[in-house]
Amino acid sequence: MIESVTVLTNPAAGPHTARATRSATARLRERGLRVTEIAGDTPQHSLELVRHAVAEGTGALVAVGGDGLVWLAWQALAQTGTPLGIVPAGTGNDLARVLHVPSDPVAAADVIADGATRTIDLGRVRAPGRPDHWFGTVLASGFDSLVTDRANRMRRPRGRLRYNVAMVAELANLRLLPYRITLDGDDLDVAATMVAMGNASTYGGGMRIAPDARLDDGLLDVVIVTSANRTRLLRLFPTVYRGTHVDLDEVNVHRARRVRLECPGISAYADGEPLGPLPVDVEAVPGAGVVLVPGGQPPNV
Repeated sequence: MIESVTVLTNPAAGPHTARATRSATARLRERGLRVTEIAGDTPQHSLELVRHAVAEGTGALVAVGGDGLVWLAWQALAQTGTPLGIVPAGTGNDLARVLHVPSDPVAAADVIADGATRTIDLGRVRAPGRPDHWFGTVLASGFDSLVTDRANRMRRPRGRLRYNVAMVAELANLRLLPYRITLDGDDLDVAATMVAMGNASTYGGGMRIAPDARLDDGLLDVVIVTSANRTRLLRLFPTVYRGTHVDLDEVNVHRARRVRLECPGISAYADGEPLGPLPVDVEAVPGAGVVLVPGGQPPNV
């Protein structure tokens, strides 16, 4: 039974997140939980505050925000056994979507107060000279990461439209990239436009890039797109929302516990957050995360 929670927010987030925080914390207190609120001045400060809360024995950490804040939470929570509760208040909310966490902050707070937990896998990313990073949904590289790189350099337009503009601009440079992918020790050299690894099925606000990925199977679904035809790629994107792109000839899916990803000049993003340039070594770590979920959730999501 959870008696206390620590609520993490991003002070730079907008009014929508502030309203969600007020509604969720009020409901948690109504349900009898002791609530402590934290918000760091920087991401590193937030991470330090979360680690302190875990060390002090908080009953659960509650992230009020989007996938980026959830990603930050995992950097402190992975392999600790401390549960993560999510109040979705971001743009994508992909892990919350996969876990069927309600979008209404009061209903999400009730899920947390009810205290039903589920143990899930997390992806662990290692690279020379960098600290380990953890992710819950998808690691992306190639065309996806190039688009995100470009969008992050742009000041305008704001919001999701900036990503769309960046994608159109990056299509002009679309090309096959020389990947080496090592799947549980077996090397695969392939020319691909993008490679994504799914611990969960969706990213980017509901795109089912790895539709058969499961959060507790101990494996990563490695999705490889091998077409550099602009028209074909544009036609492929709508199918990603349905998850039917994996049936196309230019899409291949592999499953592995450990994956090494190499490609010169390409960066990796996980849960939408930048991890730096390839190569990276990625591993599915069974049972590394604990999440608060609606009761009676099916185990195969």
